[in-house]
Amino acid sequence: MTKDYLERTLSARVYDVAIESPLEFAPNLSRRIGNHVYFKREDMQPVFSFKIRGAYNKMVQLSRATLDRGVVAASAGNHAQGVALAAQHLQCRATIVMPATAPRIKVDAVSRRGAEVVLVGESYSDCYEHATKLAAETGATFVHPYDDPDVIAGQGTVAMEILRQHPDPLHAVFIPVGGGGLLAGMAAYIKRLRPDVKVIGVEPTDANAMYLSLKLGERITLPQVGIFADGVAVKQVGEETFRLSQEFVDDVILVDTDAMCAAIKDVFEDNRSILEPAGALAIAGMKAWAAREGVQGQTLIAIASGANMNFDRLRYVAEQAEMGEQREAIMAVTVPEQPGSFRKFCSLIGARNVTEFNYRYGSDTQAHVFVGLSIQQRSEVVELIEKLAAEGLPALDLTDNEMAKLHIRHLVGGQAPQALHERVIRFEFPERPGALLNFLDGMSDNWNISLFHYRNHGADYGRVLVGIQVPPADDTQFQDFLSRLGYPYWIETENQAYQLFLGSN
Repeated sequence: MTKDYLERTLSARVYDVAIESPLEFAPNLSRRIGNHVYFKREDMQPVFSFKIRGAYNKMVQLSRATLDRGVVAASAGNHAQGVALAAQHLQCRATIVMPATAPRIKVDAVSRRGAEVVLVGESYSDCYEHATKLAAETGATFVHPYDDPDVIAGQGTVAMEILRQHPDPLHAVFIPVGGGGLLAGMAAYIKRLRPDVKVIGVEPTDANAMYLSLKLGERITLPQVGIFADGVAVKQVGEETFRLSQEFVDDVILVDTDAMCAAIKDVFEDNRSILEPAGALAIAGMKAWAAREGVQGQTLIAIASGANMNFDRLRYVAEQAEMGEQREAIMAVTVPEQPGSFRKFCSLIGARNVTEFNYRYGSDTQAHVFVGLSIQQRSEVVELIEKLAAEGLPALDLTDNEMAKLHIRHLVGGQAPQALHERVIRFEFPERPGALLNFLDGMSDNWNISLFHYRNHGADYGRVLVGIQVPPADDTQFQDFLSRLGYPYWIETENQAYQLFLGSN
């Protein structure tokens, strides 16, 4: 089968529509991590993603009679655009089933290629089910986004180009993982010709289906996935992609949202291009892996896999990037409410650059300060907290506190001692009309909303912090409400950031 994939990749038809993307040296990032770093610029493809390779290689091999019956695909974005462009080039009808939550920018991009867009459900699973049903009813061919040998071979041409473009010693290649098509195709090709090169997959911590499947030795299905990196938000990897990954992949590393944001900034600083979160995933994984393994002086290549970024999301990326690089820390500091304490606090901070500062009178005895500081390394935070505590100013590191980063920093100074039995929950609402009404309709008339904070991040979902006053006697009813609602949620009532800045104390 290895030989079969080598031949499939070498004979893949992709260059009718795809380009041989450049392999670009990244001098700034190379200096920072002490290795020779290259980006494989798949974000420069005509649809701003590598997905055009696999989609076209599958479709170009269909007979004219088959093409005349049309093709169907299910996708939230990049695969959809790849199939649409391939259909346009091959002059066949394409129907793309996309989730109703898909951003307008992605829907319009597919429509402009001449494909018919059908909006169904909220997830890829909903779209997949509807698309396969459409294909069966109409006789059209379903073009799978990753679990198809011709698609896998098409994606493998990325590896073919890398080994041709860089014949010199190469230590490791880092590849983003969703369903596994790109990872499987590249790994099968690289290990056939250069078995000494390490092949490392990279997944988000909250969408780690391949990592867990390889660890457990069988394909698992995640109950839910984080969708910040929507291009790789897959609950179950493909059967064939899993088989190939078991045989050829050396490791899979996990990174969080902050690390992806930092990687987006790294790429921008080196070549002034802006990747989408999934597009920067491999760069984030390369940095994490090199730090973990202590690798120095080696050649590392990461796939810059896509650039279909919503402009509105850039604000959030910029906010999180410094924390992802551990160049910013956020802290909560309690200061006595007395003359001179504020000045004392500022003097203890010293010459550090303050990136954010929120202060408000809290009570007759104390106030809480929410502060962001530029740092060079994380150990500085521990030292500063100890220094503040020694001077009678207790401090709390909130750098890894998601609620603090997403919501508290915008709500400081809003304590409500009269909000009895307040429960605080962090939700991910689907970004579609009716999501809030659906939430409100499911609530009991006996419960009062005491806090609500929403901030648009240009994503397919909204991050919402809600305070609800629920009497203890309604515990079971409240849990039933959360289960029926079906939105991802996290109970934050005991979160220290909430207790300090918003709770009743």
